[in-house]
Parts: sequence; structure tokens; C-alpha cells
Amino acid sequence: MHQTGQIEIRVRYAEVDPMGLLHHSRYWVYFEMGRTELLRQAGVAYADLEKAGVFFVVAKVSGQFRAPARYDDLLTLTTQVTRLGAARIDHAYQLCRKSDGQLLASAQTTIACVDRQGKIIAIPDFVRGAEENKAES
Repeated sequence: MHQTGQIEIRVRYAEVDPMGLLHHSRYWVYFEMGRTELLRQAGVAYADLEKAGVFFVVAKVSGQFRAPARYDDLLTLTTQVTRLGAARIDHAYQLCRKSDGQLLASAQTTIACVDRQGKIIAIPDFVRGAEENKAES
């Protein structure tokens, strides 16, 4: 059940600070992109989940910044499901510069499955099945 996916991200000018370094807040946006694409690779579009009244909210985050990303760097983000519970999914992330493979940041998140009112609900079977089927392939 350790589903893993990768995406490439190019650091855009609007994402850097005056020193030309990727602003720390953008890393969390990148990690969200990784989660969303991992779900899509498993055959589930997040927009369809929202239409069905299923939402994933961030419950916990932690991260370690190791080296800066700079404007125009091409990055590789690896996202992995590390735990799939009844109503939660834990992810681990590694963000590396593609040109030299240097690890720039690593992080972990826990997301909870909720309904439109914010009440915790079980992850729907069609999502759980997609996550588990992807992990087996």
C-alpha cells in the first residue's frame, strides 16, 4: 500500500523571494500538487470527489528544508502514500533538483476525509480501491 508517484515542477519567477529563492510557503503548494496528481494517477479526480461531497483536509504537516530551490530550477517531487487508514491518508514527500538530484526538502502530511459539514467520514470505497489498486501495480 505504498503508492508512489512523481511530477516535475519548474520554479516560476512569481514564486521566489527577492534573493531568487523559492519562498518557503510554495513548498506546501507543491506538496498539494503531488497529492492531487497521485490521486489522479490512481484514477480519481479531486474535483469529482468534491462534487460527491467528499473532501480531504490537511490535519498535520511537518517538513525539513535542506537546500534552496532557485528561480527556473526544474524539480522532481516524489509523493508516497505511507499509511491508508479508515478516514486518513499519510503522505511523505521528497523534493529534489533534477539537474543534480540534490534533496531540497522532505515533508510529511496527514489528510482527513470529511463531508461538506467538516465531519470526519470514512474514505469511500472507490477511493480506497483506487489507492490500493495503484499500490499493487
